[in-house]
Amino acid sequence: MPELFPDCPKAVIGMVHLGALPGSPLFDAARGIDGVIEAAAADLERLQAGGVDAVMFGNENDRPYLLAAPAEGVAAMTAVIAALKPLLRVPFGVDYLWDPYATVAIACATGAAFAREVFTGVYASDMGLWRPDCAGAVRLRARLGRPDLKLLFNVNAEFAAPLDERDVALRAKSAVFSSLADAVLVSGPLTGQPVDVELLERVRRAVPDVPLLANTGVNLDNVETILKLADGCVVGTHFKRDGDTWNPVDGERVARFMDRVRRLR
Repeated sequence: MPELFPDCPKAVIGMVHLGALPGSPLFDAARGIDGVIEAAAADLERLQAGGVDAVMFGNENDRPYLLAAPAEGVAAMTAVIAALKPLLRVPFGVDYLWDPYATVAIACATGAAFAREVFTGVYASDMGLWRPDCAGAVRLRARLGRPDLKLLFNVNAEFAAPLDERDVALRAKSAVFSSLADAVLVSGPLTGQPVDVELLERVRRAVPDVPLLANTGVNLDNVETILKLADGCVVGTHFKRDGDTWNPVDGERVARFMDRVRRLR
């Protein structure tokens, strides 16, 4: 994504998975919001020290996920990111699962460079019938005066199956044509599970001039293959201790991965 990372081909975005936010079943009331900030700050520092090109803040621990963000979640995530901004040395993005409107609102409020979400389509999902409001989110970006905020469209949702019978490559092309996607992301079926390389190839052919990122399951074993096709990747689970999504970031795993990526570049 040259507009975001002009000096960095094959960009790697490291995930800062925030602890469960107030109102979520897993929220640690004893540690409070300060505990969320403290844990996120430690993960952020390990990611930056390991050499990632950007970070993205996500509320992965707010299980079970909602399709419409509650006010307390939006407020808490905005507060956490605002508290962490002085520590940032790389560009950052935002993703509030699974609400593109809230994601754009938080991104604009915090000064994020990019926002990732499932913006388009209709899905049968673990959360029920999923109908993201792409038009509302893109219009919100315009109303808030942030045309520079890049929107990263995940075109095959995790935890869900599309009710749209079109091939994902055609859906990706349509997202760029009709929905103003700045970049296209391809995911595996669940968090931490690898992207289907053949699927990535089809999407690459469909949108050859649009930034393409692998969104899940990138690791030391498959990163070379992935980066031959994609312009970059989002990495969360592989950077965690023992490769467990819910563990803290392991700085040594980050450093090893980024050393490998630098050699590939």
